[in-house]
Amino acid sequence: MSTGMSVRVVVVGSANMDLVATAPRLPAPGETVLGTDFTTVAGGKGANQAVAAARAGADCVLIGAVGDDPFGATLREGLRGAGVDAALVRTVAGPSGVALIAVGGDGENQILVVPGANGALTGLDERDLAAIAAADVLMAQLEVPVATVTAAARAARAAGVTVLLNAAPARQLPADLLSTVDILVVNEGEARAVAGRAHDVLDALLELVPRVVLTLGARGAAYADRDGTRITAPAPIVSTVDTTAAGDAFAGAFAVAWGEARPVSEALRWACAAGAACVRTLGAAGSLPTRQEIDGLYRVAA
Repeated sequence: MSTGMSVRVVVVGSANMDLVATAPRLPAPGETVLGTDFTTVAGGKGANQAVAAARAGADCVLIGAVGDDPFGATLREGLRGAGVDAALVRTVAGPSGVALIAVGGDGENQILVVPGANGALTGLDERDLAAIAAADVLMAQLEVPVATVTAAARAARAAGVTVLLNAAPARQLPADLLSTVDILVVNEGEARAVAGRAHDVLDALLELVPRVVLTLGARGAAYADRDGTRITAPAPIVSTVDTTAAGDAFAGAFAVAWGEARPVSEALRWACAAGAACVRTLGAAGSLPTRQEIDGLYRVAA
């Protein structure tokens, strides 16, 4: 475990190049809508959450993979520029992961992810395992092979490191992964996918993991654990430009706050402030807020 003043967060996850198009509204199936702008932005849930944690104040390491194409070099440099240690990001033959993102005038989005190099993250080496064992918090998502996420979570559990899993993209999860998770972070759709057809989703999730954080978009977030604690936190009111990566900003900030041993009610409100700060700007990596930006919204909302 890390004993320094900074929280050490290790992220096992994806790195993608986001191809972002904006339009007055999102197209219906089979429909073509004339767009207004296009940009490329470094993204991927793993990279986003690593950048979010670093900007929120953590010493952060990403374990991932990029391709040997120009996108891969750009992604690696973007991570370093954001303060993320990218030494454990592999370069593999073939294309990097990409995400095709359409953003409507109301800030809502549609996302299609092609994993590319992320699918090649099929094992952990000694350096990866050493980094995980030295962490305060391990964060993982589901845009890389589940077997690799499970191996990382097992290593973290063996070292006494907190395991925070953001179950996205949504799916039912294998029991051997769930048994290692300390905190499950999900939105409402992901919660239903993991819990199945339960009447009370939070209760159903608590049968699987000891703690659940449920993100609710503009309505904030909720926390529940097996000790009977149930807390809700509102999201600060902001003008929404793009909701892409808002969940990643929330997860990264919550991991940092948890690693700092803040009271859970404070951690939840601070993470909500991070998510709200993120939606004010177009694109993923460029919109992930700094600690100062999070603190500013947190104080306004308190």
